Amino acid sequence: MNLLSPFVALAALCGCLGSACASGLFILQSPAFADNAMLDAAYAGNDAKNANCTGKNSSPPLVWSNMPPQTQSLALIVHDPEGNKGLGVTHLVAYNIPTATTGFAPDALRDGKGFTGGKNTPGSAAWYGPCPPPGSGAHHYTFTLIATSLPPTLPAGLTREALFEQLKGHQLAAAGLIGRFGQ
Repeated sequence: MNLLSPFVALAALCGCLGSACASGLFILQSPAFADNAMLDAAYAGNDAKNANCTGKNSSPPLVWSNMPPQTQSLALIVHDPEGNKGLGVTHLVAYNIPTATTGFAPDALRDGKGFTGGKNTPGSAAWYGPCPPPGSGAHHYTFTLIATSLPPTLPAGLTREALFEQLKGHQLAAAGLIGRFGQ
């Protein structure tokens, strides 16, 4: 299932026609932001119980290419290492992503489409956008896509740490992308 046929042209705009694709490197990109660029405010969390969540909780589109041929499933983690005053905040734990998938459309991560949801730091199974406190600087939201040799059969609800335990010895390659956001 290819969710991104409309994003093929955007992948080219992201640089996928350059040497990284030609050399066969496993890459992760977004048509919405460049690596290490600022995320749009719409991607910030939206939570009435948290005054720092000032966005729309939209999730960005993602595209990837050149996964290893032995890949049986993919996992995607979005983690903010500066969150919680340096202890980190995990915003997404997604896995059992089929190999026929080449990316996520806008808001698919928020809506829980195309993956099995784990448990992020706030306790939800889908995208929970950035909510850094004002004055804490621009946090780094690390998107890590992991190609695995595991079939897409892991149970729902795994935390980041529990997922990593399941993936040990089954990880084939990883691709990363960083988006920054601050208030």
